[in-house]
Amino acid sequence: MHGCLVVFSLFLLCHILATGVVASGILGGRVALPHSRPYMASLQKSSRHVCGGFLIHENFVLTSAHCEVHKPFDVVLGAHDLTFKEKTQQRLQVEKYFKHPSYRTIKQTSYDVMLLKLKTSAVLNKYVKVIKLPEENENILVRMNCSTAGWGWRVPNGNVAHVLREVDVTIQFNFECKYLWQEHFFSEQMICTRQGRRGICNGDSGGPLICNKRPQGIAAYTAARCDNPKYPNVYMKTSFFIPWIKKVMKEQEALVVFAEYIALQ
Repeated sequence: MHGCLVVFSLFLLCHILATGVVASGILGGRVALPHSRPYMASLQKSSRHVCGGFLIHENFVLTSAHCEVHKPFDVVLGAHDLTFKEKTQQRLQVEKYFKHPSYRTIKQTSYDVMLLKLKTSAVLNKYVKVIKLPEENENILVRMNCSTAGWGWRVPNGNVAHVLREVDVTIQFNFECKYLWQEHFFSEQMICTRQGRRGICNGDSGGPLICNKRPQGIAAYTAARCDNPKYPNVYMKTSFFIPWIKKVMKEQEALVVFAEYIALQ
């Protein structure tokens, strides 16, 4: 498998490729400045990249629910070149997988969000940092310039990229996305971008869409051929899921406190 990404062939969902959302090698993009995105996470199965994600707390990574098909997997933080065991890298095991309760199968496009609770906390430093989430239901302006990044395919039917790549994209009107994706697009919880033949591809699922330094989207799906200029890339709208994210994290932190209390008795 080469990386996760939900892809559609016309109106049907094809499947996930190994890496979370759109092109992680990034179509039409460029090599990112090493470690310029310290929140990026590579989800790996048997040391092979399958999905993207991003660190939102020293104990939690946010990604796509459809990436769950590859579990159990490890989370690699602080990476740039995946072909080397860089000294900056931290490989952490996942303790718990929290799919959104309304998400059902990989053939469902809505509620495609998952939180990963790490078995051990990430060590925050110059190369590994938490990215601040947007506010609940934060407004995202149409035509806003954003960017996305990943280790996914650089060309359709290709191989995952070894080094982190990034690309600039622009937020589109929801009605454009709805018209093209029809029943697969839900305006309340999704946003989309289109920039010609540039964007995400297989192996980029779960990666962040960064707008004004905040992860406003979580890479979800695109057309079966990532370079099809007709179909925009689709992301889950992060701000829509803030209440659920906070609820899960708060519950897990409460369990830790309770466990520590019991251990002292």
